[in-house]
Amino acid sequence: MLDLFNGLFETTASSISVANFLLCVVSALVLGLALSIPAGFKNRVSKSFSLALALLPAAVCVVIMLVNGNIGAGVAVAGAFGLVRFRSAAGTARDIVLIFTAMGIGLITGMGYIAYAALFTVIMAGMYLLYTALNFGEGGKAARERTLSVTIPEDLNYCGVFEPVFAEYTDEARRLKVKTTNLGTMFRLKYTVTLKKDADEKAFIDALRLLNGNLEILLQDREDAAGEL
Repeated sequence: MLDLFNGLFETTASSISVANFLLCVVSALVLGLALSIPAGFKNRVSKSFSLALALLPAAVCVVIMLVNGNIGAGVAVAGAFGLVRFRSAAGTARDIVLIFTAMGIGLITGMGYIAYAALFTVIMAGMYLLYTALNFGEGGKAARERTLSVTIPEDLNYCGVFEPVFAEYTDEARRLKVKTTNLGTMFRLKYTVTLKKDADEKAFIDALRLLNGNLEILLQDREDAAGEL
């Protein structure tokens, strides 16, 4: 019965036993689950991303076990993993780190170092939870950066009209683009602004409303440029 698990093209005396195969795969599944649970701490994570984190270590583990010692197969697998990056949607830096961590767990487990894989998972998951709880990287200027969209009538000269308001409520303001809307009867301006530390957002919006004729204003967290990490 166990002969069913022998490779058809196996030419070496050594082979992976069924017990060791199951031990490594189950360990990778457990460690993948242990990584996917903290990923949702204080962050919105999609169901598909959580599922990928939970299953990816087991998939990598199996591949590493089967190509162990085969240089040609290892190069082919590395190329396949490279293609995955270009066939998937771009994610945030946090998502990329979690994906690489899951791949690392699978690689270590596939090489048979289950204890090291568990230790690596505990360290990475623990540091992820710690940095997330401390809001690491969210302080300072970046926390006050906003994206501002303002709609104005076509007869209003937008060049410099909002400068006094920006000078009072922001440390920095830069116009990103100008777009016509409503069949050309209005302009929609888009800015990136850095609010002053003591700036009142409500007062800032009210001051803008007085200048744009009480038309639509949108103030939101800064939008990252495409591909920015």
